[in-house]
Amino acid sequence: MSRLPFLFILTGIFGFVMYHAFSLLSLTGWLGDELRGPEGWFHAHLFVLGWATMLAMGAVYQLIHVILQSNIYSVFLGYCHYFLFTIGITGMLYGFIRADVSWIAGSATFALLGILSFGWNMAVTLSRASQWNPVTISAACACLYLVLTGLSGMLMGLNFAFGYWDGLHDRLFGAHIWMGTLGWFGMLITGFSYKMLPMFYLSHDFSIRLQKVVLLLWNAAVITGVVAFLTGIKGGLLWFALLLLTTALICYVYHLEQIQEKRHKSNPGPGIRWTVYISRAFAVYAVALLIYAAQGTELLLHPRVVLLSGWVYLGGWVSLTVLGYASKIVPFLWWTHKYGKLAGRPGTPLMAGMLSEKKVNGGLLAMIAASLLLVSGMIINLAEVMMVGGTLLSLVSIAYIANIALVFRR
Repeated sequence: MSRLPFLFILTGIFGFVMYHAFSLLSLTGWLGDELRGPEGWFHAHLFVLGWATMLAMGAVYQLIHVILQSNIYSVFLGYCHYFLFTIGITGMLYGFIRADVSWIAGSATFALLGILSFGWNMAVTLSRASQWNPVTISAACACLYLVLTGLSGMLMGLNFAFGYWDGLHDRLFGAHIWMGTLGWFGMLITGFSYKMLPMFYLSHDFSIRLQKVVLLLWNAAVITGVVAFLTGIKGGLLWFALLLLTTALICYVYHLEQIQEKRHKSNPGPGIRWTVYISRAFAVYAVALLIYAAQGTELLLHPRVVLLSGWVYLGGWVSLTVLGYASKIVPFLWWTHKYGKLAGRPGTPLMAGMLSEKKVNGGLLAMIAASLLLVSGMIINLAEVMMVGGTLLSLVSIAYIANIALVFRR
């Protein structure tokens, strides 16, 4: 087994710890400040790129092999991607701390080259395999949105530095965020769930019709949102994008129920069960937001609504889903790497003993409780509640990821 996925996963774990360590230092006070500033950019990029994207890329390099039953196009290009992306992110974060535009621009170039390397590697791998189904198409769309997110970010940097396109910066910013969050993470999580959930539940003979529906609706939501931002026609068009996304989420959650109905394993592990519960909760939030925004579409762009929705999506659905899947993927990868050839021999540890399910369940439950407290503070706009919730979340999150990282010592 290639060591490439481990590089991304371990670096992602480190980024996760750093994000929460910096949040503790500021007592999550940065959440109440203007996010479009050096401190907000620093925390946002550390979370999105240094943690979630880094770990997701490692999972892609391993899971694409499972999905296609073939190797990636180039392991060497994967290592190039890792070093370019890591150097780029590190430099960008340093640039945000110093508020140094030239440093940010130079480092962003390295990060973009890493993303382009990843996109090309995945494009060739998928095209050679020619296994086009909702899982592989979702993965391809996710990688495309990641590349477009990187390119739009570079355009924003050029526009900020030289002012080539007057009035375009805010439009690019909206499209950049929309593609990077809903496009990259959304398509990746939904697509890979179609493969991983049946594996963990041992489900068979379920219909995949809704997978195609979710694929179409989610892509339509991403494209509609990007058009709304780039054209500046945000009102009704942005609400329609939310409607498409909410419909896609409802179909996705219902399809997860279909997969569970056909299961042959009652307990897939607490991490997997929580990913299903979290998806249901996110669908409920999307419905509530849709109804709330129907009173006036300008409500969608209110700073408090943007902050709340961004946290529910990234800090809630994306992060907790990734952490839930990590509780199964990391032990599996490490056990296969270290003990796969020794399976069945006396003294070889069982995969089930690599990570305590009780600690996984308790850790996720604690993170969800702390997240709800943080979200409550955002809703009532009370900084003290946000501070307590955010501090508790960082503490239990570090404890949870440390428990997963200890797998590598077994």
